[in-house]
Amino acid sequence: MKDLADVALNVARQRGASYADIRFVRTLNNFVTTREKRVENVTNTESYGFGVRVLVDGTWGFAASHDVKKEEIAIVAERAIQIAKANKIIQRTRVTLVPVEKYPDAKYSTPVQRDPFAVPLSEKADYLLKVNAEAMKLKGPGPIFVNSSMFFTKEEKYFASTEGSYIEQTLIRSWPSFTVTSVDTKTGRFEQRTSLGTPAGKGYEVIAEYDLLGEVPGAAEQAIQKHTAKPVEPGYKDLVLHPTHLWLTIHESIGHPTELDRVLGYEANFAGTSFATREKMGKFQYGSKFVNIKGDKVQAGGLASCGWDDDGVKTTEWDIIKDGVLVSYQTVRDNAALIGLKRSHGAAYADSWGSVAFQRMPNVSLMPATGSISADDLIADVKDGIYIEGDGSFSIDQQRYNFQFGGQVFWEIKNGKKVGLLRDVAYQARTPDFWNSCDGVGSKEHYRLGGSYFDGKGEPGQVNAVSHGCPPARFRRVNVINTGRKI
Repeated sequence: MKDLADVALNVARQRGASYADIRFVRTLNNFVTTREKRVENVTNTESYGFGVRVLVDGTWGFAASHDVKKEEIAIVAERAIQIAKANKIIQRTRVTLVPVEKYPDAKYSTPVQRDPFAVPLSEKADYLLKVNAEAMKLKGPGPIFVNSSMFFTKEEKYFASTEGSYIEQTLIRSWPSFTVTSVDTKTGRFEQRTSLGTPAGKGYEVIAEYDLLGEVPGAAEQAIQKHTAKPVEPGYKDLVLHPTHLWLTIHESIGHPTELDRVLGYEANFAGTSFATREKMGKFQYGSKFVNIKGDKVQAGGLASCGWDDDGVKTTEWDIIKDGVLVSYQTVRDNAALIGLKRSHGAAYADSWGSVAFQRMPNVSLMPATGSISADDLIADVKDGIYIEGDGSFSIDQQRYNFQFGGQVFWEIKNGKKVGLLRDVAYQARTPDFWNSCDGVGSKEHYRLGGSYFDGKGEPGQVNAVSHGCPPARFRRVNVINTGRKI
């Protein structure tokens, strides 16, 4: 691999590039989906190729190919040089890279106990069909439908740069899930409950660690109970949000608006730009003193965790929000210098060999409190509120400032106790108002990861897997609406 990489790097040097890198990437996907008593689909994909990125006179050029041989690598490197020279005509600001250490023989692999790509299909399918069978044992006002799935991804990556790094990595992600649907034949309504488990940067051991078989009967029962749940009365209420719900709120209202390329206006696709503009760094009260947010690409089990990013930067963790104050952003080598940083936070990623690396979200997480604080402890100090589990639909504006979030399971809280299920619940807020209303977070033993397997960004679009850890947290006097009422 080093010999192949050096072909591109040598061509780039000879043709005047101040910097060049090459990434060889093999990506494997395995998807197994089932419905009720049958296997619906089995998908296996494999993609392999390389991409060459060069910096010429302060301008990027990129080219790629699936034909991995020396002659083609030399041609593609030359093509990247020509593209950089063509791009220079419209380049407004010269690209400057912050320094990076070199890693001449580096390796990293996601810690796994069992490689999911070595597990027989029959074992995966049998387990999913058992999950479905457990759900179908329950009797509701009508039929019960259930589908379940397992998604697995493996990325084998080799990165080399003109700064002397040669880095080999194997990254594995796994995601088992199910959705139960209960139909009421009298009303024609249907209610759903999806697994509260989330994808993780782990191997097949996630199947044992997160017990879908144990969860699915309760999930089916909740789907049935939703038919008779009380409609929520709108108004300002206290919220206690479980990690299976809160991760998505973190993703949309903190993760995306603290991506520096959005802050600078260089990126606007999928999620818009950001209200958390540059002059706010170090001054803006993003949330209350209970809100401490870290970015990282090293957290155990994190979907975005790896040894090095696609700029060849050693991954780490850092503060984004400290005691409620915005103190930094997510950065890569070509924008870190713009806010006075001496190094990148290591947030560069490309989703395939044919995609150019650019800034992607790392794991972004809410830190737990000290002591021992559970969701029940937070609920105990709520007179009139709602406890929310699971993620649902959401809406947020193009600067990440005004939002609305739903969920999956809603419990009414009265005088410190959960008293029954609610329906048609969503809450609305402005991002800083919401996070400043936080007056309590759970402790370390109640911290868990949620995340997205397919977070989209860019044009052409790319997907990125990212985790968000948090404990349960409490928010005071948030505007709750009834989504079932006609206006």
